[in-house]
Amino acid sequence: MAVHRSMIVVDGLDPSALSEEYLDMLQAAGVSCWAGAIGDLEGFALKQAFCEAHSDRILFAKSVKDIRAAHGQGKIAFIAPWQDAGLLISEGSCYAPAFDNLRAYRELGLRICGIAYNLSNSFGGGCLEPQIGLTRLGYRLVEEIHRLRIVLDIGGHTGEQASLDALAASRGVPLVCTHTNIRTLNDNPRCTSDAVLEGIARSGGVIGVCAFNDFHARSRYDKEVRVTPQVSLEQHLDQYDYLRRRVGVDHIGLGPDFIHGRGLQGPLSREQQEIMPPEAYSIDLPWHYVAGFAQITALPNVTRGLMQRGWPIGDIRKVLGENWLRVYEQVWGA
Repeated sequence: MAVHRSMIVVDGLDPSALSEEYLDMLQAAGVSCWAGAIGDLEGFALKQAFCEAHSDRILFAKSVKDIRAAHGQGKIAFIAPWQDAGLLISEGSCYAPAFDNLRAYRELGLRICGIAYNLSNSFGGGCLEPQIGLTRLGYRLVEEIHRLRIVLDIGGHTGEQASLDALAASRGVPLVCTHTNIRTLNDNPRCTSDAVLEGIARSGGVIGVCAFNDFHARSRYDKEVRVTPQVSLEQHLDQYDYLRRRVGVDHIGLGPDFIHGRGLQGPLSREQQEIMPPEAYSIDLPWHYVAGFAQITALPNVTRGLMQRGWPIGDIRKVLGENWLRVYEQVWGA
């Protein structure tokens, strides 16, 4: 769509496999900035090597200036997030996480960092244990993330109380939730409460709307359902409408959370269900995304749907990328 081609469209969280195929898909969708999956030192090395080998198509971006430069050259800007900070624990210990390594990862390109992934860790509660707040180590993690000018990712995978604690400890700094859905519309533990959504908005941050089907329609009442029926694009668009009413359009972004090329097959093992329990995730894989936005190439359907609901083009442009860029620039600098 023309609106996509005229601006920087930011895919705010999308751990699909880095490949030439996915670059083709991103470009077909009009995406110019992709927050993809990243991991340990080896993961950074592999991503950087891929970007260097395909430098005519993709740039490993470390600044908003890099993102804008890539867009001007017709390239995809790749930015590096962690969905949780657990790697610092595995490199240190549960008593003494390797906080010093966070600076090294920042130098490598780490620009977004979460706290916990569904289960609680040494830093605080995951979404499956929402009553657990930040620990002493968690408060230190938040302090280090802000000191290093990394975007702090809360809500979603991180639990309710830990997210509220992080908001309270982060005055004057915008926080984000890179990929989530709305608990008021669907009581799934991976969805985020109004209290956290409103706190993110008050901080000046952004909430990435996820396209994962289960988070639109699966709850604790569906534990015995092996696969959640696919929801409509209209139900997905309801998420944007709700957020615009609740927190305002300046705090909404894209966070589809696609896993294209990951090759995940099911059913989930018992061990996997400890992390991704049946009240939150379908037991059988492959997992589904919402009808009409089941892969990134269908992004124009979202834009078209918002236009049909009467959203002004200026508001849609904010959702597609301007809001993410504002937060990135505020936290990272230009």
